[in-house]
Amino acid sequence: MSILEVRDLRVAFRQEGKRFEAVKGVSFSVDRGETVALVGESGSGKSVTALSTVSLLGSSAEVSGSVTYDGQEMVTANEKLLRKVRGNDISFIFQEPMTSLNPLHTLEKQLGESLALHQGIVGQEARQRILDLLIQVGIRDPETRLSAYPHQLSGGQRQRVMIAMALANKPDILVADEPTTALDVTIQAQILELLADLKRTVGMGLLFITHDLGIVRRIADKVCVMKDGEIVEAGPVAEIFKNPQHPYTKKLLNARSTGTPEPVVADAPVVVETNELRIWFPIQRGLLRRTVGHVKAVNEATLTVRAGETLGIVGESGSGKTTLALALMRLIGSEGDIRFMGEDIRGRNTKSLRALRKDMQIVFQDPFGSLSPRMSCEQIIAEGLGVHGNPDGRPARDLVAEVMAEVGLDPASMDRYPHEFSGGQRQRIAIARAMILRPKLVVLDEPTSALDMTVQVQIVDLLRKLQKKYGLAYLFISHDLHVVRAMSHKIMVMKQGDVVEAGQAADVFANPQTDYTRELLAAAD
Repeated sequence: MSILEVRDLRVAFRQEGKRFEAVKGVSFSVDRGETVALVGESGSGKSVTALSTVSLLGSSAEVSGSVTYDGQEMVTANEKLLRKVRGNDISFIFQEPMTSLNPLHTLEKQLGESLALHQGIVGQEARQRILDLLIQVGIRDPETRLSAYPHQLSGGQRQRVMIAMALANKPDILVADEPTTALDVTIQAQILELLADLKRTVGMGLLFITHDLGIVRRIADKVCVMKDGEIVEAGPVAEIFKNPQHPYTKKLLNARSTGTPEPVVADAPVVVETNELRIWFPIQRGLLRRTVGHVKAVNEATLTVRAGETLGIVGESGSGKTTLALALMRLIGSEGDIRFMGEDIRGRNTKSLRALRKDMQIVFQDPFGSLSPRMSCEQIIAEGLGVHGNPDGRPARDLVAEVMAEVGLDPASMDRYPHEFSGGQRQRIAIARAMILRPKLVVLDEPTSALDMTVQVQIVDLLRKLQKKYGLAYLFISHDLHVVRAMSHKIMVMKQGDVVEAGQAADVFANPQTDYTRELLAAAD
């Protein structure tokens, strides 16, 4: 008997008097010890289907059909039963951990809350259980992390904490909504192995939502392909991958960033370079806040990026990738040389740095988190013109329309707000915001990790096209080595703040020199 059974599930929402059907007659089941993957593009209904399993959609949703857990109906269940099941029998891992973790509570308090609520475990026993969970999900030095707050962790570390919280009560069913999106390939492999082990040892059922078909092939038993709220194809993973029947399934399986970037012009000028850049954060203790040690985020990083060139930076979460990029842009302090367009910018004060900001732009991992929900698309893209001036003298709206068309957005949608766009469209807005200032250096911090495979391909093609057109220098941070290969001329591999390997991308991929690089490449296959 299936532990979770979904039959003819239909979900609709009403917005501004209009009814929108998000899920249209979806049916599938999950057995004990089985992994069922839901795959499809953003907006296909995957997450809405998952949230329906324990009635997490709220009063605005119109839900019909049947969802049963261990024979109990969930669609019409009362709040008492739902509270008992949620987080205990059926646990969730959500895609964006910062929306799920309380910014005011330490990790120990947040993990302990679930143990106390559902299992009555408190005190020293709870503390030991929390430490075991953090070790399980790959958090180094867990004792030092218990008193940390979510904002003090990297994106990947926050996601691992979310996974630890979901596994704390040893649920019968784990619903994992893009759980490895923010994780590097080695930690991703560890988490997938951990989930597989829990399936074997405790018979946990797993409903796995993802856009990464490589993960589906590795972990799932069955796969359901969703498009526009419907399951268009379903069956055993091996069968679907070997002989897909639906055109949409074939499209998903063929979506992969390929090729290499355009060669760099021989006499291209150096845009940014560093020499033995070091970023250490002091650890202060006691009433007088004495410095008792340092968090060595980056140790002596040396790099050079020319116009039209991409330096790909790879490594585990917490290895110092983003910290290095922020230091290059003088957004955090550092020691060592930083030269931008031939000028030493270390000694510049805030006022003199402002003139350089238009030439140094950044595109963040989570476009929804970096776009103001209160500003329209036009206001977001044009914001930099208000700060740095409009060199063309043309109306800002005309410039916004031009750059929107350039990044593949319809200029007619410029009066819409971020929530009215898909994930891929929001990332294009973030790229347009950076590109309207015609910068010389763009930091791309995991710009494709939250996107579907088909949208990833489009964004990579767009970034390569813009680089060729404007001679942009890119600093490309990613844990997806397939995307890094397609984007990068040079590679820098980081581990725990150290640059362990650097060189031309083709050389690093073909002939890695360190065990750690070989481990990264092996985990990505």
